[in-house]
Amino acid sequence: MSVYEKAIAFCKKYPCGVYWWRVRKHADIVERHLNPGEFVKYAFVGQKNNNFFDFFSTSVIALTNKRIIIGRKRVFFGYFLTVITPDLFNDLSVYSGIIWGKVEIDTIKEEVFLTNLDKRSLAEIETNVTEFMMEEKKKYKVKDHEK
Repeated sequence: MSVYEKAIAFCKKYPCGVYWWRVRKHADIVERHLNPGEFVKYAFVGQKNNNFFDFFSTSVIALTNKRIIIGRKRVFFGYFLTVITPDLFNDLSVYSGIIWGKVEIDTIKEEVFLTNLDKRSLAEIETNVTEFMMEEKKKYKVKDHEK
């Protein structure tokens, strides 16, 4: 299943979020940056910003077998790409508002906010991201002890 198909499946399962804007283009950015041997385990769509009133920062977020990739195609030319590797992951926070929810991924270098998510999707996103990161962090600890 492609990144786009996984993102659309998420949108259909949780239709009350604000993320139907150019999903195919954003998914193509993620697909373009997959490394050899890397595959997508889970994908979802959200606004990559910290403002519930900004509806034009739609991004596709993909959890691969190695990292988290956040891709967003610009309207005219170019794109934005954010990559979070397990060794940089610190914490994840979930906020549920009146209409939408927000997920904050705290890394060593920055905080990544994903907003305007369907409130019903928050538990699924939290479970997928934390389970993935905790499993991957175990691999980094083993490598550190071997040195």
